Amino acid sequence: MGKNLHIAVNTRLLLPGKLEGISRFGYEVLKRMVENHPDVRFSFFFDRKYDPDYIFWENATPYVIPPQARHPLLWHAWFHFMVKRKMDQLKPDLLFSPEFYLTNHPSIPQIPVFHDIAFEHYPEDINPWAAKYCRKYGPIYAQRAKHIFTVSEFCRTDISETYNIDPEKISVVYNAADQGFKPIAEEEQAKVREKYANGSPYFLFVGTVQPRKNLEHLLKGFDKFKSVSGSSDVKLLLTGRKGWKYEGALAAHKAMNHPDDVIFTGFVNDEELNALYASSLALCLVSYLEGFGIPLVEAMQAETAVITSNVTALPEVAGDAAILVDPFSMDEIAHAMLKIYQNPTEREILIDKGRLRREAFSWDQTSEIIWKEIEKWATQT
Repeated sequence: MGKNLHIAVNTRLLLPGKLEGISRFGYEVLKRMVENHPDVRFSFFFDRKYDPDYIFWENATPYVIPPQARHPLLWHAWFHFMVKRKMDQLKPDLLFSPEFYLTNHPSIPQIPVFHDIAFEHYPEDINPWAAKYCRKYGPIYAQRAKHIFTVSEFCRTDISETYNIDPEKISVVYNAADQGFKPIAEEEQAKVREKYANGSPYFLFVGTVQPRKNLEHLLKGFDKFKSVSGSSDVKLLLTGRKGWKYEGALAAHKAMNHPDDVIFTGFVNDEELNALYASSLALCLVSYLEGFGIPLVEAMQAETAVITSNVTALPEVAGDAAILVDPFSMDEIAHAMLKIYQNPTEREILIDKGRLRREAFSWDQTSEIIWKEIEKWATQT
């Protein structure tokens, strides 16, 4: 079965140097899918010049389809007209989209991945045009899809209840961490602390600087930690790109009592990111909404402690391998930091639990679950 299958794939997010979140998911799943099924023909749909490294194997054929889809109006043109037209030409058995966007093709089955539907609950956190588009087409795509994948039980329930979708139509496939995330030697950790934090111990945030990452409360919590601990040397490193409405985080930083102890590193590559995880006191990810939270698993792989929120998908991913806090309580955030800083044994216990918890997350398993569903629907055409 599957010998003559032809699968089209939305690969517009596979951009060199920008594999984060959804695009990382797509890369890891598609790489395995293409290599594990050499008898299947894959058509990759890009919206711009592509990196040949992202074609993976000779059974994948790239197509560059204009226009570059980086605005809601262009999303509409790309998915609903240009990709639909290419599908009419190629006649694939199915379209797989690692994001939630689909085409309006009337007959070819389509399977998307909804990583979350934060735009339904916090539309103000993203560009208004994007929020309008997502809220209009999110429910349409969910109904149109033959099957839906999402990345946590939290999201599965959220999608089912918000869009009135039978939960049996939705499968959970967890994210995982790249195998490059791993612990590093103490002497290397010292070099990292010297390079990024003037030799001081530090807490680490990883993610795009945007409202739902809740940096304003993280900064307030860290400020209180500094005051309560009496520590003059501990830093907070914020690692990631500036996103939509990042100004709130900058304003919160400016209002701190200890602003000089916060360091914005900007975006770093995976090798540097691994070193930052492995050399930190703990990852602090206190978002108020996450569909999954890949940094939690990356931190577990790099063997550092985790402080995270007790809401949405974060407790599901963390299990017992993290200190859970109310993301809107600077007192709880500060207390968790204090616990990690003052009690090395507590930190080591969390790291040990993380070594066990990280085994639940595997790109191989996720890719295989997705493939089985793709094969099922593609062979019904």
